[in-house]
Formats: sequence, C-alpha cells, structure tokens
Amino acid sequence: MTEKILVVEDDASILRGLQLNLSVEGYLVRSAPDGETGLRMARTEQPDLLIVDLTLPGLSGLDLIREVRAADEDIPILIVSAKGQEGDKVHGLALGADDYVVKPFGLKELLARIDAALRRRRARGETGPGKGLKRFGRAEVDLVAHRLTVGGTVVSLTAREFDLLAFFAMHPGRVYTREQLLGAVWGSRYIGTPRTVDNFVVRLRAHIGDDAEKPRYLETVRGVGYRFNP
Repeated sequence: MTEKILVVEDDASILRGLQLNLSVEGYLVRSAPDGETGLRMARTEQPDLLIVDLTLPGLSGLDLIREVRAADEDIPILIVSAKGQEGDKVHGLALGADDYVVKPFGLKELLARIDAALRRRRARGETGPGKGLKRFGRAEVDLVAHRLTVGGTVVSLTAREFDLLAFFAMHPGRVYTREQLLGAVWGSRYIGTPRTVDNFVVRLRAHIGDDAEKPRYLETVRGVGYRFNP
C-alpha cells in the first residue's frame, strides 16, 4: 500500500521540491501552505507521516504538532525548519515530534529519516502473536516496545544502541559499511567517524551475549563492515 505523506510548508519552492522528490520515491503526497489547513488535512487525510515547518502563517508549526499529537499518538512527525537553535529542537521534540531536520537539508538525509520513521510506524502497527518481534539465540528484540530481552531479562540500551540493533534486526544477511550505518542510524549530518559504529557494535555484542572474539550474530566482514546473522 502506498504510504501518504502530508507536507505543511509555506515556502512554495521547497514545497514543490518535496512534492516532486517524494512522489518519485513512490509516496502519495498531500500538501498544505499554512497551519490551519495542515491541521484540517491531518484530520481528514489521515496521512502516514507528517512533515511540518515551524514558521507557518496563522497556526504555528509547534501548535500544529501539539494539536495533531493530542489526537494521534502514533503518526510520525518530522520537523523541517530553518530554526536550528537547540531550544527550538527541544521544544518541538518535547511536543511529540519524532525528528528534526534543519534547512537547508540534503535530500538523501531527509529520505533516510522519513524511511526510518515509517519503518518504526510499520513495526508498531504489526499485531498478533510474534509480530514486531525479532528473535535470535537467547535474545528477543521488540520493535514495538523498543525493548531487548536476553534469556527473559530486560537489557537496558541507550536509544542509539537500540536504533542500531533494530536496524540490524530488520536487515538480516546484508552487509553494511560503517558509513552506511552512520547514515542510516545517526543521519548524514552526524559529525563523527566510522569508529563510532565499531564502539557501538562492541557494546551491542556484550548486551546480546555475542562472543567478542568469534561473534555469531553481529559479524565483522573484514574490509567492508558488518552483517547481522540471526
């Protein structure tokens, strides 16, 4: 089923660009030029994901997020704004936005964040016994509850550790370079080195009980990167 994205953006050129590129990626795109229209369409169109600018005429982006989130706890909300101050980010995320991208942004980064948010929504939307669960060895990754259990015991992970483990769990058997993992999990704007991925993999191996010398699940592919083998 084609997923629907509602873009609430008052800059006509940015809106046209998003409509074109998201349509090319296979999404059904709806758009609104102001907050009031965006709120009305969010209620009537029932989109799968909402992209919101903060500086909208009329109803502000923050007020729009507050209204939408009060009615729908599940819909992913992505802020795209030129307001990059930490306070704006914290406020937007505190109101219920799932992610924040600062203008100008790279298209690949935006698409990666949209894909990640929709994957999380799809995982949460799975129902029935065993859905949203990835099991390997004594470990179980619950993509809905964002929880890792090993041998029946809940293991505490940081948000980023869980995101990386969930990415591996949803893409078994594929080899990813460190750069690809950084882009998919941390985002292309992350300032760091591929060594970051190595450090996180070491911690995840310890969490899931993988042998550090001869890992069975989080395999090192020498000269390339990592592969998850469930």
